[in-house]
Amino acid sequence: MADVMTRLEPDTRAAARGLSDLSIRNLFIIPTIAFLIIFNVFPLIYSLYTAFTDYRASTSAPANWIGLGNFRELLNDPNIWRNFTITAKYVVISVTGQVFVGFGLAMLLNRPIPLKGLITTLLLLPMMLSPAVVGLFWKLLYDPSFGIINFFLGLGKFEWLADPQMALWAVAIVDIWMWSPFVMLLSLAGLSAVPKHLYEAAEIDRAGPFYTFFRITLPLVAPILMIAIIFRTMEAFKTFDHAYILSTQPTTELIAIRLYKMAFLEWQTGMSSAFAYIVLIVVVAITNIYVKYLNKAKAR
Repeated sequence: MADVMTRLEPDTRAAARGLSDLSIRNLFIIPTIAFLIIFNVFPLIYSLYTAFTDYRASTSAPANWIGLGNFRELLNDPNIWRNFTITAKYVVISVTGQVFVGFGLAMLLNRPIPLKGLITTLLLLPMMLSPAVVGLFWKLLYDPSFGIINFFLGLGKFEWLADPQMALWAVAIVDIWMWSPFVMLLSLAGLSAVPKHLYEAAEIDRAGPFYTFFRITLPLVAPILMIAIIFRTMEAFKTFDHAYILSTQPTTELIAIRLYKMAFLEWQTGMSSAFAYIVLIVVVAITNIYVKYLNKAKAR
């Protein structure tokens, strides 16, 4: 069997060149592995090393090993905890809004309506745009002088992005607008997979719409909805582009923005590497909690 797996048909072009199946497989796999090592594995290992040093990329001074010094300083810094608090609030607002809006749109589209394909395609357009473009676009919409949001809501010269209390909500609304279609797409796939005979049986039993939703629709769509929540929570923790463009308020300084400033404006390379690993640990911990509930939802 092994001999068959490493030989090609004698009349093929690859066989004429003296290439075996094993050689062809290696030609595809080895470059991929090399690419992953160079651009993924090596930066991870190198940044882990710098996290335990006082290295600064802006100077030619050698990196000195300081052990857990960077981690201790970060965990004792009240400003870092403030960044985490702001980010946690942002993630809750953003992901919750995306779930409600995305799932609501999926429920509306999960029925025969005219031009359903065109409407679905148009609703998917926001998540295909560049986050930087989305940030600039919404900055114009929020403008107190000529932005159409204040005009339609009748808010006059209200400054969304300059108000410390509303700036974070304004950034979260942009994220909801951009990524609700992602939740909608996954939810629509889950809704279309629900067996129709369950709804027919509920209709025969004269079950109301609320009973049908909470006993049939939601339990069966919950696993795929939880997957959407996992992906969006991970991405929300990494939000940078449109948040950085939209507002410079201290109340909108997410951990990704603080990490950027620490690494590329203050040039605290070792400190920023340690900060990045703290964020990684937090995201992995939250993801594991979600996966635990996802497995429970699948088991039901």
